[in-house]
Amino acid sequence: MQPLPPPKYSILPAYLPIGTRRRGIPLAAPGPDPLKARFLVAHDTGNPGSTAAGNVRYYTDTYRTATPASAHLFVDDRQILECVPAITGSPEKAWHVLYDRREDNILYGCNANDAAIGVEYCYGGTINADEAYRRYMWLLAYLCVKFELDPRRDITGHCFLDPGRKTDPVSGLLQSRRSFSQLLADVVDTFRVIGGELPDAPPLPATVTAQGLLNIRTGEPFRRAPVARQAPAGEVLAVLGQVTGEAVNGNDAWYLLSPGNQYCWSGAVRP
Repeated sequence: MQPLPPPKYSILPAYLPIGTRRRGIPLAAPGPDPLKARFLVAHDTGNPGSTAAGNVRYYTDTYRTATPASAHLFVDDRQILECVPAITGSPEKAWHVLYDRREDNILYGCNANDAAIGVEYCYGGTINADEAYRRYMWLLAYLCVKFELDPRRDITGHCFLDPGRKTDPVSGLLQSRRSFSQLLADVVDTFRVIGGELPDAPPLPATVTAQGLLNIRTGEPFRRAPVARQAPAGEVLAVLGQVTGEAVNGNDAWYLLSPGNQYCWSGAVRP
């Protein structure tokens, strides 16, 4: 891992006792270094007005809860508190996305609880939304530098991993008049400022394979474009080129498919 730049904000350890919310199990990301997070999950608390300290205190008071849930870090306008080690200690698992969700495996090839860092945005009440956002955005960029992640591809929202049930962090970001797409753009800018290096774009594949039932759009690379057809999981598609289209989960890369004028989102296929 590359050396970390000096932090702009203090990240304070406030570890939970070992129990059900924090079990002390090391991160288990795929690859040669299991402690190197594979991706980040952006959350919000869903509890307007609750502070970082208040959330950590609640987790500490209920560390043996029968229905475990946790995250690594909480961010408000005054503090960044780490209650499950990610930066200030050897990274451990936290329980921030349900294991039976399939989207994290489709997008990243692993479960979020095993391989991702969960970051919670505190908002509402007397919390200064803009200052909390600045810290939240900076922390995501800092984590990308630490774990050598690409902020354009390796940050997702809880709402994308558990659609239909979760709305975070989009709901919380509205408090600062920002969108998830704006968050990703700001994280990329900050990532560059603090010394992160964006990897070169991978070479264009000759073919891609549908990971699930895939909508192939005609005319434009947007989800509102007409569906030309649906490709079943496992179908191999010939690629003519790559274009920029509608950003889905922060990823705006779409493939132009043969015979032409047909598109599919790159996040729904694999090379």
